[in-house]
Amino acid sequence: MFNLVWGLFFVIVNFGLFLLCYKLFGRKGLYAWIGFATVLANIQVTKTIVLLGIVMTLGNTIYTSIYMATDLLNEKYGKKAAQQAVWFGFFSLLASTIMMQMALAFTPQDDPFAREAQQAMGTIFGLMPRLAAGSLCAYFISQFLDVRVYSYLKTKFASYNQLWIRTNGSTALSQLVDSLVFCTIAFAGLYSFDVWLQILISTYLFKFVITAASTPVMYIARSFKHKEDETPLQADR
Repeated sequence: MFNLVWGLFFVIVNFGLFLLCYKLFGRKGLYAWIGFATVLANIQVTKTIVLLGIVMTLGNTIYTSIYMATDLLNEKYGKKAAQQAVWFGFFSLLASTIMMQMALAFTPQDDPFAREAQQAMGTIFGLMPRLAAGSLCAYFISQFLDVRVYSYLKTKFASYNQLWIRTNGSTALSQLVDSLVFCTIAFAGLYSFDVWLQILISTYLFKFVITAASTPVMYIARSFKHKEDETPLQADR
């Protein structure tokens, strides 16, 4: 029960900080959010919890907020702004992975605290190459797919009030691809097909629930006004 209550609070705090970041810093805030969210999501994913009897990893909530940020950029500033944000997030993830692997290679001081710190860092950042490759590939493929699908849906469901179709439609598809790519690269061959399929389905369903819950947050965020705001048509020229 504690995990369920704390999980709901955790989601609310994530969404609240997302809104605050955009409210305070505008478009730059969305780029900054994507940068640190890609890193935090891959740190949080190393922790597993049991929620409603299902074993799952953390990181899904803040990872979903990356799609929220790119969709909001696409909605208010155009496709090019969203694509640039995807590249920014990919570079942040790649650079942090390289730098932390290099940091782990240093021999720590011969001190109990230093050895414990090295072990703790190794547990979190010393990820298997398959996990790192799966994360990078899944992010790259799914995020660019999300931008393209969202842009397409803007041409088919262009009404101001049809934001929920654009954001849920693009994110639902891209999150499915993300889960499929990551689970295939990271876990295929390590588990039986039944276990692999359970991991895939549970991961995607939780992401889908978070995506649906984020819809009101997207409407609130879109209502914020900043000096740099411009129409999507102007942003894509």
